[in-house]
Amino acid sequence: MILNKRQVVVALAAVVTLGAMAFSPAARAEDEAPDALIKRLSVDVLDTIKADKAIRAGDMARVIALVDSRIMPNVNFQRMTASAVGPGWRQATPEQQKRLQDEFKTLLVRTYAGALAQVSDQTIAMKPLRAAPEDKEVVVRTEVKGKGDAIQLDYRLEKTPGVGAGWKIYNLNVLGVWLVETYRSQFAQQINAKGIDGLIDTLTEQNKANAKKG
Repeated sequence: MILNKRQVVVALAAVVTLGAMAFSPAARAEDEAPDALIKRLSVDVLDTIKADKAIRAGDMARVIALVDSRIMPNVNFQRMTASAVGPGWRQATPEQQKRLQDEFKTLLVRTYAGALAQVSDQTIAMKPLRAAPEDKEVVVRTEVKGKGDAIQLDYRLEKTPGVGAGWKIYNLNVLGVWLVETYRSQFAQQINAKGIDGLIDTLTEQNKANAKKG
């Protein structure tokens, strides 16, 4: 399947957020500015994809291993999942919340892994960061440049205190559309029709179907 430019950029954004790159020790992230973090991750992911034939071929085991070991500590994935689920998250049991996070992560990784082979000559251009030193949440704006027009790609990050302190990604925007909000409308329909367990079942079945395709 030939993917359009928007799909390639969404894939790149998902991998920067969730996937295949070499990430330096977490201690380094504590003092790193949010735009510097995104720039480094973006360069790392592009270089890694271009150099790793297994990732470019959609090797799910390799992608998922890198997600779990190196990337997830730098993403507030609980917040990302909770925001996508919406008000129903507060009614979900801890076990349901864990299953939602697991299935949502699998959905994102499997959805975009197939697009990695399309990454070729893209580069990342950073836009000036509009934030005060005391801000705890920021938007880092970038453009993905390659053949044709540049594509907007923005990230929402939050400053987290305590152990593992530093900036963490919790949402991303491609061409003016925020990923979490897109899934929230889809998930709301499932929750309204079948409840939280119905949403979990739907995600599970979708992931199984995607696995068979892969």
